Amino acid sequence: MSEPQSPTANNPSVLIPVNPAIEAYQHGLLHPTDHPVLADMEALAEKNNFPIVGRLVGAFLATQAKMIVAKRVFEFGSGYGYSAYWFAQAVGAQGQVICSEADFLNQEKAQMYLSTAGLWDRIEFKVGMAQEQFAKTEGLFDICYNDVDKGDYPDIWQMAKDRIRPGGLYIADNVLWRGRVALEQYTDVFSGWTEAIKEHNRQVFNDPEFDAFINPTRDGVLVARKKTP
Repeated sequence: MSEPQSPTANNPSVLIPVNPAIEAYQHGLLHPTDHPVLADMEALAEKNNFPIVGRLVGAFLATQAKMIVAKRVFEFGSGYGYSAYWFAQAVGAQGQVICSEADFLNQEKAQMYLSTAGLWDRIEFKVGMAQEQFAKTEGLFDICYNDVDKGDYPDIWQMAKDRIRPGGLYIADNVLWRGRVALEQYTDVFSGWTEAIKEHNRQVFNDPEFDAFINPTRDGVLVARKKTP
């Protein structure tokens, strides 16, 4: 019997984690009950080539938050509030999503969109480097969500893991990095980012205080649950 061919044999620098037809099917299953502001946020992302998690991952984030009855979320990297939209829906009227974003113009966009969606009163938007804003914010969190520059992923994990309550979640986006983490040869976007993501993933999965899993949807979403005593 011949040796199975590598899935990347025809293109050794690209690996799509989930077949686009499968993701299209998943999209078709989503109920069209989300606020119309989502379409505006998605249109802006497409126009400006701005990375957002999209509806499949957004729905996944909201589901994870609801499963643990999350009320306090910290976002490392918030853009103009797309992922915060999903978390804010999930935490409810008494919950809080703390956003961090270096670009103050994104704060203005987030306020416009999330106010239109009736969610801005659940948001605390901090402008500045995510690491600095996190260090200034006290207390434990139900969820720490990581979506900053990928070279900073290991540092963010080290900062966040001790600030998550037992039973809480650490969630990181882009952990498959367009499949680069699974390839021997790849073209990096920025030097060292793929290795940083791989090191981040190793650290999370090797931490005895957490149970971890990667959902391969879109660009890979890592979820790690802090164990309870």
